[in-house]
Amino acid sequence: MLNVRGFSVGLATLVLAACGGSNDNSEQKSDVAEVKAPVEETVKIALAGPHTGANATFGLQLWRGAEMAAKDINAAGGINGKKIVIIKADDACEPKQAVNVANKSVDSDNVAAVIGHFCSSSSMPASEIYNEADILMVTPGSTNPQITERGMGNVLRMCGRDDQQGNVAAKFIVNTLKAKNVAVLHDKDTYGQGLADAMKATMNKLGTTEVLYEGLTRGEKDFNALVTKLRSSKVDVVYFGGLHSEAGPLVRQMREQGLDAKFVSGDGIVSNDFVVAAGGAKFVTGVYMTFGADPRKIPAGKAVIKAFQEDNYEPEGYTLYSYATMQVVAKALATGETSGEKLSAWMKGQTIETVMGAKSWNEKGDLKTSDYVMYQWNDAGSYDQL
Repeated sequence: MLNVRGFSVGLATLVLAACGGSNDNSEQKSDVAEVKAPVEETVKIALAGPHTGANATFGLQLWRGAEMAAKDINAAGGINGKKIVIIKADDACEPKQAVNVANKSVDSDNVAAVIGHFCSSSSMPASEIYNEADILMVTPGSTNPQITERGMGNVLRMCGRDDQQGNVAAKFIVNTLKAKNVAVLHDKDTYGQGLADAMKATMNKLGTTEVLYEGLTRGEKDFNALVTKLRSSKVDVVYFGGLHSEAGPLVRQMREQGLDAKFVSGDGIVSNDFVVAAGGAKFVTGVYMTFGADPRKIPAGKAVIKAFQEDNYEPEGYTLYSYATMQVVAKALATGETSGEKLSAWMKGQTIETVMGAKSWNEKGDLKTSDYVMYQWNDAGSYDQL
């Protein structure tokens, strides 16, 4: 078995020998027949994200998208004739576990590229390992600005940045909701606090100062004391930087205590699991969130979306982001290059057609176009773009 940075070639050779002899003076003869089995060639790509744990719903979105894309690419001939094999790398959105799976992807799995991670707190330390190994990393969902601000030549993303979606949220809160008393909450995580801080910075520039700024802990479920504090501050808007696992119980307890302040959050709640975590659609009705323009409405993805739906799966959230990421990674690997930095440089010089339309990147590895918009959850437990 020969392995070269994620490209594996297996060759089975069967040797059949038949030897015959006669008298002592007779010449010994040997007939050798070599039969070669079909050559198996693959390209291994890691899909790193929370496949278990509280945020596994996002891991499922990434997996379904990458899996469908790999299937479609393989059906069309693969990457220069080589079939894509996806290696599931589960970081559970835990930084230490992300480091472990990154090391395994590099040292044991010998992957050609990485799609992931999802949580920014996982992408930050894992990217250091991929950078040292010179392996391409394209994240479908890590939005913290520092992912691409550190000058790593092998790292790109298929999503926007928190300073971009924070800007959209702040303008909406100040200019559209006309909020006077805003509470800014976060989950103390790289993503959640980074997003909250980005929104707060823009909101402050627009002339509105928060009446409360506070962090909560991931995994926490009892927010009644915090809700009491929100009520005493007479807040009319609560902005939360974090994920659905905490946002759901928080908004439910706000409503149960009679606090009807507007609730605004980011792309960390773009999953039906937000409804589940909140205890039902009635608690999330009216909640606002920022997310990229709905990829399910982009004409380029019509056939793929139909295929998902025919398989009884709604490609919500980051599903199509992951599909598109697999597309651009496959395009890059098709150049024959193996260096992550060189693959990244090639991508930065291209405009690549994807299921989400044409994508291109700047020198930092960020998309040249950010398309964050505002959504609102409805009483049917789904969200609509405003």
